[in-house]
Amino acid sequence: MPKKHGTARIRGLAAELKDLRDKAGLNTRDAARRVGMSPATLNRMELGNRDITPEDMAALLVVYGVVGVERERLLTMAREAGLPGWWETTGNRVPDDLPALINFESKATRMVEVALVRFPGLLQIPDYIREIMTSAAVVGSRMETMVATRLGRQAVLTRPGPLHYLTILDEAALRRPVGGPQVMAQQIRHVIALAARPNIDVRVIPFTRGAHTGLDGSYSTLEFAKACTIVYLEHKGASLFIDDPDDVAPFQDATDTLIEAALSSPDSVDFLAEVAADYDKG
Repeated sequence: MPKKHGTARIRGLAAELKDLRDKAGLNTRDAARRVGMSPATLNRMELGNRDITPEDMAALLVVYGVVGVERERLLTMAREAGLPGWWETTGNRVPDDLPALINFESKATRMVEVALVRFPGLLQIPDYIREIMTSAAVVGSRMETMVATRLGRQAVLTRPGPLHYLTILDEAALRRPVGGPQVMAQQIRHVIALAARPNIDVRVIPFTRGAHTGLDGSYSTLEFAKACTIVYLEHKGASLFIDDPDDVAPFQDATDTLIEAALSSPDSVDFLAEVAADYDKG
């Protein structure tokens, strides 16, 4: 079966290849020379514009010094690169799909995050992140690595030519006192400050609006200038990228419905300010 260019697997694998080359301290020319391919070919692979065969992957992994379980995981990804979607089980480790997610966020022109129970990672302050990590039994240096990574991802919101970002927050995410009242007040005011940026739109669905289609679960959609939209679902111990247009469409329809259910942008900011004031009262 011919491989389908542009699947989440191919695009994710491309991101991992580039990350591995950077970690190996090699430029595209030197890495390509060592495996006997042209720099242009390797460049197209890293951009997700060319199939990455298991043979090419095996050769590159030798150059990048990747062995053992990680080598087998990447070779499996190369063998399955043409399949739609991408399911990753992460267990109690740093997510394997994180390089792909970071790459998708950096390349996207627009991102929508629907959050039911907590603030999205791109909006979280350090104390909020640490509390979330602690609750998941992530501690010590591993916690600080993950905190730094999450904070680094947030640069897509403030860089030149930033990502256009919409988040739809259920009131439940605002009312759960992660880290206590002081942390929550700081977290909410951080979101209010971000909402003042022209590329960031924050919408709140208050409890008074009753049931809404977002109650089926949190999700993110990432849109690109020259590639298909991807849906990202994250759950405990696993995550899923969806890239088939027929499967993506219901999430896009849900976003339109949720925008209608949510408060307007100005009213959402006022609502956030009221909740922050409630936390100030202790």
